[in-house]
Amino acid sequence: NYPNPFNPATVIKFDIAKSSNVRLSVYDINGKEMSNLVNGHLAPGSYEYTLDADGFPSGVYFYKLDNGNTVETKRMVLLK
Repeated sequence: NYPNPFNPATVIKFDIAKSSNVRLSVYDINGKEMSNLVNGHLAPGSYEYTLDADGFPSGVYFYKLDNGNTVETKRMVLLK
């Protein structure tokens, strides 16, 4: 994601190699789902989604990208 740390928005970019069901979610440090940015079928290509965390408190968050074959989790920091 860029920028990281961010306030109040960040852009999450990713590539999909083949058509699949994709889920992109954001979680707080306790594992509570805070936002679901994508939940559906995507064609191959490059994608970017903006997370607007204006209502979130400052802290560490994780975003998880699951395409059915691979799960990737990354850390990001919200500084207000």
